[in-house]
Amino acid sequence: MKQKQRGMTMLGFLMVLCLGIFFAYCAMKIVPMYIEFYSVKQALKGLADDKELAGASKEEVRTRYLKRLEMSYADHVKKMDAMKFESTDGGLKMIVDYERRESLMANLDVVGKFHAEQVLARGTSGE
Repeated sequence: MKQKQRGMTMLGFLMVLCLGIFFAYCAMKIVPMYIEFYSVKQALKGLADDKELAGASKEEVRTRYLKRLEMSYADHVKKMDAMKFESTDGGLKMIVDYERRESLMANLDVVGKFHAEQVLARGTSGE
């Protein structure tokens, strides 16, 4: 009785290995962008939970937010144009809207657009 060869050829193995390396490389570029976005959302949630900001100005809120981002090493969100404030019935809504671009290879980039918003405590007002 003849036995058939089973398994993967060396060429097949190399192709699977290359695909695995490519997806791992892409993950190494994309995952930090989402980790940073999670830090942004946690900083916003921390501001909402901070009782000292109930009567603070927009500038004070912005300063505390930037300090929270500095503690979590979120370096790509510190642009002032990424932060906006809107007055709502529930208080002051802070909106963080930013885009992060990472070079993938050669002239290919990965672009992530992120949007987070949080309503801060009632009574938070200022110019």
